[in-house]
Amino acid sequence: MAEFQAGTPEQAAFLDALVEARLLIPTGEPGVYGRGDVFERVREGFDALVTRTAAVDGAERMRFPPLLPRRQLEESGYLKSFPHLAGTIFSFRGSEADAAEQEARALRHEDWTEFQAMTDLVLLPAACYPIYPAIARRGPLPAGGLTIDGGGSYVFRHEPSGDPARLQMFHQREMVRLGEPETVASWRDRWRDRALDVLASVGLEPEREIAADPFFGRAGRMLAANQKAQELKFEVLIPIAGPDHTAVASFNYHQDHFTHTFGITMADGGPAHTACLGFGLERITLGLFRAHGLDVAAWPAAVVGRLWP
Repeated sequence: MAEFQAGTPEQAAFLDALVEARLLIPTGEPGVYGRGDVFERVREGFDALVTRTAAVDGAERMRFPPLLPRRQLEESGYLKSFPHLAGTIFSFRGSEADAAEQEARALRHEDWTEFQAMTDLVLLPAACYPIYPAIARRGPLPAGGLTIDGGGSYVFRHEPSGDPARLQMFHQREMVRLGEPETVASWRDRWRDRALDVLASVGLEPEREIAADPFFGRAGRMLAANQKAQELKFEVLIPIAGPDHTAVASFNYHQDHFTHTFGITMADGGPAHTACLGFGLERITLGLFRAHGLDVAAWPAAVVGRLWP
């Protein structure tokens, strides 16, 4: 079981208000909520704003379900870096008698996992993960590389929390750049700056900082320190609930991690690198409600015009 992180009083009050306004719908599990119609309209409005902003890149669209072949997760190194966040999928394996016993235990809320076996699928941990093997199957990259719009897929992180901004299942709007190292690094830096403008244009108060991924264990702390030292990851943060700002977008330069893992090369044999950017759409939506209030009809006209032109 992942350790439950209790929310602060301010986070609890904000969550209660969101539920009362029918923006979020409780399911009984922390960090897992349904979304009301107004919440979804705001989320989709910001997602569309990202699409319009990204049009200049001429990206190729790819869309994947929130599932990933287990083999791809194993090859990516995710289980070494983030074993505490992964979500695996199990399914029934057994006889009719086993099925009856499983049901009996389930009705008593007892352990019935012995009748389950791991499948070949896992829950998608990041929207960019299916893109790399898909591109690798095409062969070498063309000169100048590729830009991929991975859309806003649901992703899963196993970190139950009372903070309404820390969800276990959420939409991550992802863009990926593959190509020569200098091309990829320049693209990441342009989007790092562009995101500040996009968030400010809808009345938010973004701040940028050098960041690190939540790597697991003692070795993970060394990886995080190295990631910060090389400035491989930036985050953009906004106020949502609580005393600290919350990360709502990240910009990661992977260097050759994924190209080496999946055998992606440039057509001329030169090195290929990758970078990605991700917007946490639910967090940004929560930030908009925090900044402008829970009644969308009372939001500033300039914000409404950006979300729904």
